[in-house]
Amino acid sequence: MDSLLEEYENLSRDSNLSKSLDDVQKTIDLLERARESIATNPNSASVTLAKLQNPIKQSFDGVNSDLKEVYKGLSSYSKTLDKKFKDKPLPATDYDPLSAHPTLINRAVAMHFLREGQFSVASIFLAEASARPPQTVSTTGDTGPDYPLEGDFGIDSLRSETLRKQFANMYYILDELKTKRNLLPAIEWARANSKNLEARGSNLEFELGRLQFVWLFTGGQPGFDDSNMSDCQRRALDYARREFSRFQGRYLKDVQQLICAMAFCSNIQRSPYRRIFHDDGAWEDLATSFTREFCSLLGLSADSPLYVAVTAGAIALPTLFKLQTIMKEKRTEWTTQNELPVCVTSSDKAKF
Repeated sequence: MDSLLEEYENLSRDSNLSKSLDDVQKTIDLLERARESIATNPNSASVTLAKLQNPIKQSFDGVNSDLKEVYKGLSSYSKTLDKKFKDKPLPATDYDPLSAHPTLINRAVAMHFLREGQFSVASIFLAEASARPPQTVSTTGDTGPDYPLEGDFGIDSLRSETLRKQFANMYYILDELKTKRNLLPAIEWARANSKNLEARGSNLEFELGRLQFVWLFTGGQPGFDDSNMSDCQRRALDYARREFSRFQGRYLKDVQQLICAMAFCSNIQRSPYRRIFHDDGAWEDLATSFTREFCSLLGLSADSPLYVAVTAGAIALPTLFKLQTIMKEKRTEWTTQNELPVCVTSSDKAKF
């Protein structure tokens, strides 16, 4: 991959369109100035156009020269890309377990759209899938212990308005959290689902409260004098007194650290608690944790099943390519339908 990365860096650095765009803009400026000159003095049109010929020609020559560099870089990158990723046919087999369950495929696609917040796309997809139901294709041999599945996991369950509202609410909360740095909707949701989260052993509710304390603490002026505490830190203290009492049984040490940090508010960067108040990834980590817990309470995995399946398949492809090559050389056949003849390593996220 090193050669590919090197070509990509060269393409980004030397073969971009920035210089061409500058030359095009200069040409546009020349033409606009000429138009203004002619509009001001129509009698000078012939002289202005005559003076414009050489600059315009030089400008076009410059653009063409710039584009040659771009085409050269693209050609070199394409060759390296083709050399690294050779065009190979996908591993072929007479056994296709998914062909017997087209409804499951449609359901996975529709669920992926819903989980990505593409609600209008999901609605259109579900409507078209219902209008033109897929035809089941029989496969050779036993389809496995899970057959049939269509009756239990059809796309009818995805038409529920409740499910769409749940995901719409999730994306609203995530938008408030990521874009507006507003934790209140997430805190309200966690409080409403406190018992379920606690039963799962989740610490999401406390993590939201802790980040809200940090946000209040650092929202105003970072320092205060010996006699008067700033409003921001006073609001953080009031919030801790109001909300953290119910967390003391499980998170007493964490609560103590937050309260003790107030003694260092005039110089929090050099305090032992600096990592709590200067964590650049805290908001993104909390958004990920919220998504995971939200989906878990809906009985779903944190990642889209379609995404997990495609990722696992992509990871397995090199091994399957090698297997196909070996079978072709030795003139053997893959006779086992319900399991692979080789071990395929997958990421931890694809293991359930």
